[in-house]
Amino acid sequence: MSHADYLFINMCKDILENGVSTEGEKVRPKWEDGTSAYTIKRFGVVNRYDLSKEFPALTLRKTAIKSCTDEMLWIWQKKSNNINELNSHIWDSWADENGSIGKAYGYQLGVKHRYKEGLMDQVDRVIYDLKNNPYSRRIMTNIYVHEDLHEMNLYPCAYSVTFNTTKEAGSDKLKLNAVLHQRSQDVLAANNWNVCQYAVLLHMLAQVCDMQVGELLHVIADAHIYDRHIPIIKELISRPVYEAPSFWLNPEIKNFYDFTVEDVRLDHYITGPQVKNIPIAV
Repeated sequence: MSHADYLFINMCKDILENGVSTEGEKVRPKWEDGTSAYTIKRFGVVNRYDLSKEFPALTLRKTAIKSCTDEMLWIWQKKSNNINELNSHIWDSWADENGSIGKAYGYQLGVKHRYKEGLMDQVDRVIYDLKNNPYSRRIMTNIYVHEDLHEMNLYPCAYSVTFNTTKEAGSDKLKLNAVLHQRSQDVLAANNWNVCQYAVLLHMLAQVCDMQVGELLHVIADAHIYDRHIPIIKELISRPVYEAPSFWLNPEIKNFYDFTVEDVRLDHYITGPQVKNIPIAV
């Protein structure tokens, strides 16, 4: 099986067997019918993916690589907070009549800050440091900005990325690694989606900064399975698993802002059937 399948199955089993239920507690999320959406949760889940060995797409079911890349580029490349610039409907529930989700996600990455080298937003700062000061221990982004939380239609879930480079003996290139920090995650709906997004991001940044891709460490403070997702999860993790797909990234692209969803592809991607009509708590 792929390592992503192995981690996902074990994480779900751990949550189901050792997690804590929020049933009966005061919780914010609601189902579409207005009832409270309770979860089984585990605190402090950490998963490590070595992207130099395989791409971490689940084979239990298909992860739509172009759609998740599109959302990642909407945030990191377009630095947008408007769903009219996104080619999916996953943010519709949090958008206002103009399509805005408030001062959240891409908006925060696009805010320019003053550094001694000049004005840069957070994405350009990361690329600048990776190219000019790759051994820095200060290469990171953070979109959980407290003074703007009241103007965000949803507080950021995956809120910070810390980048770090390593170099193996005998190699002429640095390896680019990252830690993705997530305060909360709906494991069924979003886990592999987020993992694949940031795996693609790491591949893209490594390529444009003339590095090799390394490890992605995913740290989740509150990893949860919603009550109505439990039977779906149990069926999902009982399925057959397959070898990890191979990942293709257009080698001609050398500027991060030139990537499109057509520059990524998963080859030899064999999966179980898609899980459809997942209820989403909002």
